[in-house]
Amino acid sequence: MWDYSDKVKDHFFNPRNVGEISNPDAWAEVGSLACGDALKLMLRIGADGRIIDAKFKTFGCGSAIASSSALTEMIIGKTVEEASKVSNQDIAEFLDGLPEEKMHCSVMGMEALEKALARYRGERVPEDDEEEGYRIVCHCFGVTDAKIKRVVRENRLTKAEQVTYYSKAGGGCGSCIPEIEDLIAEVWQEEGMSEEPVKAAKPAKMTNIEKMKLIMQTIDEEIRPTLQKDGGDIELIDIDGSNVLVSLRGNCASCKVAEFTLSLFVQQKLREMVSDDIVVEEVPE
Repeated sequence: MWDYSDKVKDHFFNPRNVGEISNPDAWAEVGSLACGDALKLMLRIGADGRIIDAKFKTFGCGSAIASSSALTEMIIGKTVEEASKVSNQDIAEFLDGLPEEKMHCSVMGMEALEKALARYRGERVPEDDEEEGYRIVCHCFGVTDAKIKRVVRENRLTKAEQVTYYSKAGGGCGSCIPEIEDLIAEVWQEEGMSEEPVKAAKPAKMTNIEKMKLIMQTIDEEIRPTLQKDGGDIELIDIDGSNVLVSLRGNCASCKVAEFTLSLFVQQKLREMVSDDIVVEEVPE
């Protein structure tokens, strides 16, 4: 499905620093089981302000576990000030890269670290601030406008699909995609770069037959080859207007994150290549 570096595989199969710290000096919980990924980070900080131990517990995919493991390895031995500068890009680089579709895992690690250090300093944690003035844009995953604008700005994102990869926003029902695109445009306008190509070009108006052909072509040429790289596959069952009925095969059929494969990859790819209103549904065997 995705190509993972040897380091990602190593930190997934042999995660470092898994566990808990009794009475930690700093801790944070981010994500949620309902969203598919959750992370609890605990830190022990010495009198000199240096992180002497870090433990984590993660529920999520291999990339989430690897990112959490990498984060703890990166920050042990650093001062609080040094650790506060660790970004999600730093976590991805430490792992010799992450598939773009999995960058939200590195963002989750960065957010946990920021929240833990904010609590250590006695500051209000980011979630507390989000209740005042910020609003939920993606109700499927509880992502605020502030978080969307932040991942756009910090990671130089220009398309809604990328925002989904970095934050999961838009990866559910997809009704918030237009608002995500507006927020991307707003960020680039604030940055004085309104000429950025923030919205992906969509196909011209198509007949039903043309739309069906493009859906089949996208599945055959863009989606199936990617799934087959990881021993999976996909079968197109039916097309009913904008509803695309499919069945996952091979390794994808038994994958614990098959739901996210459909929403974050298959559905998003069809929306990018065919039409914004595409809804992908799985038909059980």
